[in-house]
Amino acid sequence: MLTTGNQLKAARALIGMEQSRLAEAASLNVNTIRNMEAAGAGPIAGRSVNVQAVQRALEEAGLIFLNDGEPGVKLRRKDQM
Repeated sequence: MLTTGNQLKAARALIGMEQSRLAEAASLNVNTIRNMEAAGAGPIAGRSVNVQAVQRALEEAGLIFLNDGEPGVKLRRKDQM
């Protein structure tokens, strides 16, 4: 589950996706993505429907969200795609 701004930023970096491309994929304004990332290590504030749209877009791009005590992200293995 996507929970922090830093987790979102790390997810984008892992797949090399710009904020504008993610915003387009999630059908959101790029400022929404910027605001989510601005939360840093804190929880993302905002509408849960927007957070879910961002998470879905990143999962469709091949990411898996981890929350084993600490928020994280990893690439899905090719055989899982």
